[in-house]
Amino acid sequence: MFPEEEDQEDSKDSKNGKQSKSCTNRYIYVHELDTKYNDDLLKHCDLLNKWYNMCQYFDNSGLGQDLGNPQRLFLPSGWYSTNQFSLEVIFHQRMKQYDCLTNDSSQASAIFVPYYAGLDVARYLWDNYNTSIRDSDSLELFKWLREKPEWDVMNGRDHFLVTGRISWDFRRAVDEDSAWGNKILNLPESQNMTMLTIESSPWNKNDFAIPYPTYFHPSTDEQVHQWQSKMRKQKRRSLFCFAGAPRPGMDNSIRGDIMEQCNSSKKKCKMLECRDDKQNCLNPVNVMRMFQSSIFCLQPPGDSFTRRSTFDSIVAGCIPVFFTPASAYVQYIWHLPKDYKSYSVLIPESDVKNKKVTIERVLSKFSKSKVMGMRNEVLKLIPKVVYADPRSRLEGLEDAFDLTVTGVLGRIEELRREMSEGRNTSDEFDGESSWKYYSFGTTQKHKWDHYFDRSNRMKS
Repeated sequence: MFPEEEDQEDSKDSKNGKQSKSCTNRYIYVHELDTKYNDDLLKHCDLLNKWYNMCQYFDNSGLGQDLGNPQRLFLPSGWYSTNQFSLEVIFHQRMKQYDCLTNDSSQASAIFVPYYAGLDVARYLWDNYNTSIRDSDSLELFKWLREKPEWDVMNGRDHFLVTGRISWDFRRAVDEDSAWGNKILNLPESQNMTMLTIESSPWNKNDFAIPYPTYFHPSTDEQVHQWQSKMRKQKRRSLFCFAGAPRPGMDNSIRGDIMEQCNSSKKKCKMLECRDDKQNCLNPVNVMRMFQSSIFCLQPPGDSFTRRSTFDSIVAGCIPVFFTPASAYVQYIWHLPKDYKSYSVLIPESDVKNKKVTIERVLSKFSKSKVMGMRNEVLKLIPKVVYADPRSRLEGLEDAFDLTVTGVLGRIEELRREMSEGRNTSDEFDGESSWKYYSFGTTQKHKWDHYFDRSNRMKS
């Protein structure tokens, strides 16, 4: 299936001559699944979305079609029309290039399951497909996994799976056809696995968020450095901006309030409306041009806590402004700094809703030196939140894929240690506090508790 890598501390990479890492404790075994769980979904890509044909987004190993460099907004290469739900394909293609793959599962520190769960469920999210259809593939796959000898080694705790949609698409709580999504994240097998999503649940123990894919997929370290330099020199004429649409059907949404404030601060705020009758936000040029010309980018919750826009803004060197820690700080724990004030701003959503603050006034108070320091931190994050081109390999920089693999391997190693000691720390805290435990290593009282109190607001 895959060539074995030599397990030598000083082994050389034949392409670039740099010293490569030892594969000790880094070997990954990839399950060979029936193609209906991955490749066949791409062959029938025209059936993956009710609203538009997804096929164009799977060109170039899942990156989408080459954007070129319109209006000189980008670089001559490395930019693609990447769909926000393409992560499963991109990650799988990157995994094929991973330097410590093994054919021998007994050597592996982790087992990767290349099931495109998000593309699978996307076919059935509308039109009230019955639950048996929505669940059939995942139930069949998990039964297959459970019967494999690899499962018995750690009862699945060394297995991991990447989904390209948010947690809530896989957490159907009841077997009613009117209920949303499938129930893959509620299955007993997934409770043991490490499940990776583009947005995790703050109240469950088994899923971890990794960045949404952006439009930028560098193929060399130099491309990353060139882009960082370009964004460092970029003139930013707007204090803040917002790309999005209101959520009139959601009582607790602050989207409408934010758009109202932006309209009231026309000299300081730029806005790109993403209503159904407009195609503005589907054009990467429109989005990235606005982000590149703004100092701060507003990232309020939409249908869920997180947004792909957060990572597009970071790539543009725009400082993200959040309104709940659930949008980033307790999500991307392997990719974003714990010191959230170093690269972002948090304005409590209740203060906006209750008109206690104006966004313009809050953001205007930051000094030029503080803004410069925050932007420098944002620029440092760029390689950490982008997925490099699967057809190449970065040399000295770690991208979102690398950091994810490191995080998964570390988590599995800790689980392996616990098993050898007869412990299971996941039994020591309630799922409702998992956001605290995974972010801070404790479930003690925290200043953010009110953001995650589900009795105040329906969030799942």
